[in-house]
Amino acid sequence: MTIQKILIGIDDSKQAEHAAEYGFEIARKFDAAVGMVNIVEPALTAPVAGTDPMMGLPAQGIGIDEMEILDIQKSQSENIVDQTIKKYAGDMEVTHFTDYGSTADGIIHCAKEFGADLIVIGTHNRHGLDRLLMGSVAEHVVRHSHVPVLVVPLVHGS
Repeated sequence: MTIQKILIGIDDSKQAEHAAEYGFEIARKFDAAVGMVNIVEPALTAPVAGTDPMMGLPAQGIGIDEMEILDIQKSQSENIVDQTIKKYAGDMEVTHFTDYGSTADGIIHCAKEFGADLIVIGTHNRHGLDRLLMGSVAEHVVRHSHVPVLVVPLVHGS
């Protein structure tokens, strides 16, 4: 088994931070290249007062437009990746991916683009109705990935 490229999927959670730490440790042991991805999911915006519900056209000059929201999300995504690199990469070179849309599909897409041999992600340990409504990113990645996926749980007390 050779692991030459590891893709680490992160967000702004403790679970993802723990998975990133684990992923960088594995990369060092295998002398593997690291790719990091943070997926920007489209923000749902409520209709602005004065919006024509039939035409879906917002009133002029009210609220933040979708491009501004996307720019803010992209900036936050870059900050998450930059902070994680500063904390765990040391002198390792890291390839940064930003994808837009479904988190699970974005991770799988970036893994293919990077040529990853392994995907490392954290899990939020959702249960019950929360999992039913939100789905499980880790489960989707595991079921649809063409490369092995290491799902790192956050152990209580970590």
